[in-house]
Amino acid sequence: METDPPRVIGIGASAGGLEAVGTLLAGLPASLPAAVLVVIHQSDAGPGRLAELLDRRCALPVRAASDGDVPAAGLVQVAVPGHHLVLEKGTLRVTRGPRENGHRPAVDPLFRSLALETGPGAVGVVLSGMLDDGAAGLLEIVRHGGAAAVQDPDEAAFPAMPAASLRQVPGAVVRPVAELAGAMQALLARPALGVVRRSERLAEEVGVALGHRTPASEPSHLPAGLSCPDCGGPLYETDEATLMRYRCRIGHAWSQESLRAGQTAAAEKALETALRALEEKAALHHRIARSADDRGSSRLAGRARQTAHDALASAAVVRDLLSNPGDGEAR
Repeated sequence: METDPPRVIGIGASAGGLEAVGTLLAGLPASLPAAVLVVIHQSDAGPGRLAELLDRRCALPVRAASDGDVPAAGLVQVAVPGHHLVLEKGTLRVTRGPRENGHRPAVDPLFRSLALETGPGAVGVVLSGMLDDGAAGLLEIVRHGGAAAVQDPDEAAFPAMPAASLRQVPGAVVRPVAELAGAMQALLARPALGVVRRSERLAEEVGVALGHRTPASEPSHLPAGLSCPDCGGPLYETDEATLMRYRCRIGHAWSQESLRAGQTAAAEKALETALRALEEKAALHHRIARSADDRGSSRLAGRARQTAHDALASAAVVRDLLSNPGDGEAR
């Protein structure tokens, strides 16, 4: 006898997301018939107080997720700094899997695991944030029979994440964040029709977040001719019909938009390293010139000053590149 899949709401957010998540959770009733799992982008060094802050605003209990927890209806569990939050066989896994779109925790691993484990029982929600983490995972939830909702980009503090999700899932429910709680309850009132379909491709993707071997180097994945901003290794195209994505051998994953931002950050770091090296080279050769002058070696002093001059001229070019990147794009 088939049973209905468990009902789980996954919420993803980034910049401006703490306020948006708080507003959404504040509108959910204590009798909510679904577990709620939340990923908000945060740094590894974050204080890990998101659950505590959200608990003050919510009728539902809010807890930081721990590895091995069992999601429960009416309970909100929040990803902790430096770890992905993934659902596996009815339990939560808090893992140090490879970063996705430059983040850990990232939204896509959670959404993919909900699509794989709960299928039609899943509801994915994307709120305020930069770039496009969550869009690929939300598409998987819908592909596997679940429902999607997105904060209205026009009222989001940072509209890029909601807008990217709507490009992938144009049929998602779109509401201002204050109205999303009501939309969630309406979606949950619908029966979760269908059975959970096992997708080996999706299982592989979830397995990467769990720390299993990455499928990126398999023969079916084409080399992209690009390098991973996280580790410098080669990137491979993933098998996606409507969404271009990349993974490296380690498992770091990138959408095109996140990869662009990652490359921009990597280029800036490289330029900063070059600038420091050139200015240090100039300073060293100025010292060599002064020492040569003290010894009466004018030829050596002249060569050292010319080398210092050339290094400073190159440093000026690099500094100009850092000040004027040319494409006008902010990270």
